[in-house]
Amino acid sequence: MYEEEDWASVPADSVSLGPHEDPGDRDVETTLRPRKLSEFVGQARVREQLELVLHGALRRGDQPDHVLFSGPPGLGKTSLSMIIAQELGSAIRVTSGPALEKPGDLAAMLSNLTEGDVLFIDEIHRIARPAEEMLYLAMEDFRVDIVVGKGPGATSIPLELAPFTLVGATTRSGALTGPLRDRFGFTAHMEFYTPDELDQVVRRSAGILGVDLRDDGAAEIAARSRGTPRIANRLLRRVRDYAEVRAEGAVTREVARAALQVYDVDEMGLDRLDRAVLRALIKSFHGGPVGISTLAVAVGEEPSTVEEVCEPYLVRAGFLARTPRGRVATAAAWYHLGMTPPANTPGDGPPTLFEQ
Repeated sequence: MYEEEDWASVPADSVSLGPHEDPGDRDVETTLRPRKLSEFVGQARVREQLELVLHGALRRGDQPDHVLFSGPPGLGKTSLSMIIAQELGSAIRVTSGPALEKPGDLAAMLSNLTEGDVLFIDEIHRIARPAEEMLYLAMEDFRVDIVVGKGPGATSIPLELAPFTLVGATTRSGALTGPLRDRFGFTAHMEFYTPDELDQVVRRSAGILGVDLRDDGAAEIAARSRGTPRIANRLLRRVRDYAEVRAEGAVTREVARAALQVYDVDEMGLDRLDRAVLRALIKSFHGGPVGISTLAVAVGEEPSTVEEVCEPYLVRAGFLARTPRGRVATAAAWYHLGMTPPANTPGDGPPTLFEQ
């Protein structure tokens, strides 16, 4: 079984919530992770498929196929990798793609695995190409070739590996090379959560943290969590702080609304940066179209932050449209900021709370 230090060894970049997260919350985030498939909320199809893969291998006495999880951050990819090790009764070794820059880095980690171990590589699409090519042989034949020396005198020494299960996680499945993707026996795409599923997540976390969470308070937090359990847990902790300091400790709808107003999270789940992007797009560029680099400069952020942190939810919630000429604010964005959109603005009607 994996030990507590295995959880603590997760690299900082593999559990990062981006610029919206307080780094001090990471230990609490680990505490809230489910440890069994039966405890995992949401992703019903993925859970069913994964259960068949794992239990089928256990019945046959085989090593399970390698597993790839893809999807936006915060949906449970890391948690499911930990659960796989738990269900198999195996140890887990955790690393990230950026940490594997050289083949030797990967070879050292693979050689330390024992039979049945689970190797989890977060952000696997960022693994260096030489290390990735070594990984092909390790995944298929459980061996690697170590090259000693250079030039004509170089010698290849085969190194046998103990059978293991590789679990990869990626937020950009399109960045994976075809040969690497094809070597995974089971691939699963994580979907955003519905408000009802997030309500269950918040209630479970409140029970673990000892928060006096009322039904209407849980619904309010779930509705503002952008379909993401990680965000739901983070908002719950901030609302708990507010309730303990400025209320009687109980999290009701009124307390949750007041707390999230303090933390700049509105009724649609948009935070300060999201609204800054929409305001810049509408007020500075008259709704667009405008390029992502120009938009990022207008809000004082890196283009990658706007594109990877803000844009996915704004597009999904119907506030932003991506066109060949650039980003365009929809009618819902204008209404959300309290302004009337021009006649030719894409989309129609004021926004409503997003539900999957």
